[in-house]
Amino acid sequence: MRRVSRITFAGVATAALALSVSACGSSSSSSSSSSEKGGSKGIGLAYDVGGKGDQSFNDAAFAGLQKAEKDFGVTARDIEPQDGESDADKVQRLETLAKQGYNPIIGVGYSYAPAVKSVAAKFPKITFGIIDDNTIQAKNVADMVFHEEESSYLAGVAAAKATKKNHIGFIGGVDIPLIHKFEDGFVQGAKSVNPKIKVEKQYLTQTAQEGGFSSPDKGENAAKGQIDSGADVVYAAAGLSGQGVIKAAAEHKVWAIGVDSDQYKQAPLAKYKDYILTSALKNVEGAVYDLSKSVLKDKKPLSGEVRGDLKSTGVGIADSNPAYKSNAALVAAVKKAEDGIKDGSIKVKTS
Repeated sequence: MRRVSRITFAGVATAALALSVSACGSSSSSSSSSSEKGGSKGIGLAYDVGGKGDQSFNDAAFAGLQKAEKDFGVTARDIEPQDGESDADKVQRLETLAKQGYNPIIGVGYSYAPAVKSVAAKFPKITFGIIDDNTIQAKNVADMVFHEEESSYLAGVAAAKATKKNHIGFIGGVDIPLIHKFEDGFVQGAKSVNPKIKVEKQYLTQTAQEGGFSSPDKGENAAKGQIDSGADVVYAAAGLSGQGVIKAAAEHKVWAIGVDSDQYKQAPLAKYKDYILTSALKNVEGAVYDLSKSVLKDKKPLSGEVRGDLKSTGVGIADSNPAYKSNAALVAAVKKAEDGIKDGSIKVKTS
């Protein structure tokens, strides 16, 4: 039986940093000296499509990396993806980190699964982590996954309470099972408030290589289309492309719902924040931090499936926007839904 752990909420803030470029993708090291504590040079992290600066999924991972680096006194090296890269490129990147002595090494995103599986087998004394995949099942790998459908359900409840037209929209970056979970939860949450609510649904691309997670222009165009059709709340699970959705919502003075990070608080999105009603949170930063802590401080590396849900605060919903907090009916409905999911009286189904 595989060990299943719960992710605890680390509550760290997002920042941005860009320094040097290496042969296997651009990288940065946010410390000038390294530590050999615990037999590790430090933490290695490789980003998913879109890279750092998405104010969402990847930046959440970077926030956890920064906090772990500070708290545990080690060097952290993070590496950006390249356009059109292959699994072999990812393997080379992870092997380079392993040979340099980084431990743990984390692949941010399901696309790293083949590379993590391959490299972890070659370096059994190093702990690897992968976010959004639970198929590797190796003794030295932590498969860090989340119940995105739960936070998306809450986002759907919020959207149904905020809409004035009973017409909302969902935009997914890539048409894959992972993003279907966001859609499933969002639609169920909205229909729990109003079974007759109209929900627009669109996926930007069929594959990540086509830019579904990395093209703000695609997100903006999709959002404009849904808004023109009558939607006055749009929710995007689309990585960097989601910035375009938020931009379109702000320009048309309708609500946007962010994802993964609390996008209301992201400085690069500040000019749009009044139109970011809330964000469906996924505690990627906590996952990165907790795995690092297990290796560098606790000396008991996490392995197997590490799952984050509402009960463990691995997922949640943001209330930073005063407009959200001032809507008493919305807040009460979201709280009721959250309690129901936690106590099991509400089951969020995924396809």
